[in-house]
Amino acid sequence: MMAVHSGAAASTATKASPKAGSAIFARSWTRLGLGLILPVLILLAWQLSTAAGVFSPVQLPSPRAVLDAGTELIGRNELFNHVAISTQRVLIGFLIGAVLGLSLGALVGLSKAADVLLGPTIGALRAVPSLAWVPLLILWMKIGEDSKVTLIVIGAFFPVFTTVSLALRHVDKNLVEAARAFGLKGLKLLTTVQLPAVVPAIFSGLRLALAQAWLFLVAAELIASSMGLGFLLTDSQNNGRTDRLLLAIVLLAILGKATDALLGLAEKWAVRRWS
Repeated sequence: MMAVHSGAAASTATKASPKAGSAIFARSWTRLGLGLILPVLILLAWQLSTAAGVFSPVQLPSPRAVLDAGTELIGRNELFNHVAISTQRVLIGFLIGAVLGLSLGALVGLSKAADVLLGPTIGALRAVPSLAWVPLLILWMKIGEDSKVTLIVIGAFFPVFTTVSLALRHVDKNLVEAARAFGLKGLKLLTTVQLPAVVPAIFSGLRLALAQAWLFLVAAELIASSMGLGFLLTDSQNNGRTDRLLLAIVLLAILGKATDALLGLAEKWAVRRWS
């Protein structure tokens, strides 16, 4: 009898342990702490390698030198302007691209005729490299903000379009038929049943689009730009300022992760609201 109880207790402990582990990783502070381990190790290795003289200051400046470069730009009232203009360009381009991607993705995903007419062309345009658009946008829109934002719109459009169109094709047909039986159709059916059914896929596309928007930012700011982190990146390369170059890279990484985290919070709310 004791053996049976012991076996049952061991089985219960075995089953409970994965849940306990999952609960630990579900805690936000635990996840944050574990996520910071690798960046701290990279920073430590960076500091040790520069202190040991493995790399010259031109090849790899120390973390302190990069921090000093940032302090210098702050003192000249330049750094925050670079950050602000780049963030503005990314957010505007991302929002426009996401709306267009969601609209056309829904059209192609729900209409076989639209899929046949638009699908091949959009698929071909998706394969065009970002830099290939630069000379054409300069020719059409000159070197103002419109050309820069348009390039970011192009980068943000395709991930949203692709994920939404594919997800809508695989919505449960029984769910759609049940909604139609209750009198839902057209736009009401789309917003009430079909889009809520693919909320996780939509946000996957949005997060990919946001990452793509930051990637396209550097290409966008190659278009005769005098402000922005992309400009700071290329200007630092041209002037041999590796410290500023690394500063721009670090800031792009931080801003990209911060905006992705905000979108992740919106995703959690949307999943609780509609899923």
